[in-house]
Amino acid sequence: MTTVTPSGTRAFHAADLAHVAVFAALIAAMSLMPAIPLGGFGVPITLQTLAISITGLCLGPWRGLAAVALYLLVGSAGLPVFAGGKAGLAVWAGPTAGYLVAFLVTVVVVGFLARAVTARGTSARTPIWLFLVLIACRVTITYPLGTLGIARATGSSFGDVWLADLVYWPGDVIKSVIAVLVAYAIYKAFPRLLHR
Repeated sequence: MTTVTPSGTRAFHAADLAHVAVFAALIAAMSLMPAIPLGGFGVPITLQTLAISITGLCLGPWRGLAAVALYLLVGSAGLPVFAGGKAGLAVWAGPTAGYLVAFLVTVVVVGFLARAVTARGTSARTPIWLFLVLIACRVTITYPLGTLGIARATGSSFGDVWLADLVYWPGDVIKSVIAVLVAYAIYKAFPRLLHR
């Protein structure tokens, strides 16, 4: 007996794969934007965190995770898509490795929380809640894991790195605002994207 897969199911999977590929490319493109050297720990200011935020807010937890994993896989395989055009497994031994791990965790948590915030639709307060989601995830996930990665790679203390990391916070607030505005616009244009 032959089982026929409904065409809608095939379209759904094709759309998911397309979304994952597009957002992985977005992360790569933003990672390759000119970085701003800052501090003495070898971690520049980039647009990676902006791309991760947009991905989680727009794709949700699992497709967002797939997009980030694809980006990390491509970079680890040797394509120069990491910040500063870096590539290969050596990046995982450097000071930015903690941030790469944080991207995987952050996109899942942001995705789940974004779905919860928009479960009953959007309102004028939605951007505020999404902004708070991003800031909370940065403080509880991205910064701690990133700091641990830097401390491990440089032999510095967690406290010293955490204090040095404070210089990145104002820029991350701005990137969070931009991510929320972009995501909110996408919600209006494609209201079913996040909850597919």
